[in-house]
Amino acid sequence: MTSISQVWDKTLAKSNDWLKQLGAELGGDNANTTLLALRSVLHALRDRLPLNEAVQLAAQMPLLIKGVYFDGWNPSATPAKARTKEEFFALVRRPFPGGVLEADLGRMTRAVFKLLADHVPEGE
Repeated sequence: MTSISQVWDKTLAKSNDWLKQLGAELGGDNANTTLLALRSVLHALRDRLPLNEAVQLAAQMPLLIKGVYFDGWNPSATPAKARTKEEFFALVRRPFPGGVLEADLGRMTRAVFKLLADHVPEGE
C-alpha cells in the first residue's frame, strides 16, 4: 500500500524536475522567475484552450504543476480570443510587474512549450 507521504514525495520530485528543466532552458537560476514564467505561459495557454482540452492537458501534469495551472481559473471566461502571437503574448505578459521584453516572452513561451512537449504525450 502506498502511503500519502510517498505520493506527495513523488509529485514533489516530479514537479521539481519540471521546474529544474524549465530553469535550465531559461538559462537562469532564479526560482521565482522560473515559476512566474511557467505560471504565466500555462495560464495563457489554459485560457486560450477550449474547456475540455484545457482539462485534458492538466491531467498530464504533476499535481503541484496542475495546481499552478488551475490557480485562479475562470472556465466561463474561456477560451480567450487570442488569435495572433501578439495577443497570446499579451496574455503571458499580464502577471509580470513592470512588463517583459517581447524577446523574453518568446523565449519563456518556447521554453514552457518545450517542457510540455517533453512531458505530455503527443496526442494530448
